Amino acid sequence: MSTNEKSRTYQSHDGLELFYRDYNGEMPGTPVICLPGLTRNSRDFIHVAEHIGERRRVIAPDFRGRGFSAHDANWKNYHPGTYVTDTWTLLDELGIETVIIIGTSLGGLCAMAMSAMNAERLAAVIMNDVGPEINPAGLARIQSYVGKQTPPKSWDEAADQAFEAYSDTMPGLPRTYWERMAWRAYREGPDGVPVLDYDQNIGRAVREVGAQVADPWVFFEALKPVPTTLLWGEGSDILTRDIVDKMLARHEEMRLVPVANRGHAPQLDEPECLAAIDDVLEATP
Repeated sequence: MSTNEKSRTYQSHDGLELFYRDYNGEMPGTPVICLPGLTRNSRDFIHVAEHIGERRRVIAPDFRGRGFSAHDANWKNYHPGTYVTDTWTLLDELGIETVIIIGTSLGGLCAMAMSAMNAERLAAVIMNDVGPEINPAGLARIQSYVGKQTPPKSWDEAADQAFEAYSDTMPGLPRTYWERMAWRAYREGPDGVPVLDYDQNIGRAVREVGAQVADPWVFFEALKPVPTTLLWGEGSDILTRDIVDKMLARHEEMRLVPVANRGHAPQLDEPECLAAIDDVLEATP
């Protein structure tokens, strides 16, 4: 289906110019906001907006330091609390009172925090391969590469890097898939060579962040009044079966959607994911 996409910017509470994609801005019904993963950006959700088509308004921001949003001069601001504040600022500027959130990894953590702050503004939440606990092995993997990747010399090499990083947990995908993955993660530099599309200081923030100031399970339990769907890559090293079971025990109404042949995180183009998104839209006015 067709979408009417507009590229827009807004100003954060501390003066940064932040970017977002706005699809079908005049559509009625509860809008959908798509929140990306740690080093990802709004391009990860273009196909989601295309799938939703003209059924709903879809908003996909670039968190600060990613994509077309400004980088933050203070790397210590790269944490979920800042991203949540930025997201509320965007929704308030657009006059959106109630929203459906699709959150991949970091974006799902932001959704949990938003529910703890004001669950009444969340009509539904789809969390993509994330929970209130992070498997230590997966966290160590992320800390080992964020901000440290070897720059590719060409788009073919960028696609090779995507294949090497993810093919073990996403088997059987064609070369075109890895080329698309590279296009989502990199942008073309002035010399035509792809460069990673995020501030390398995000890696520093991930490695040097201090102890958590709140129990993430408290944030998760704030989702109880919110219709919640959990997409789970069965091969994920971030969200293990044990963590999933704990989540189901604490939020008995949460719907679990396993995604076969996927690690962290499903790309949201899998049939299971698209069907889950459709179910949430059908259930939400």
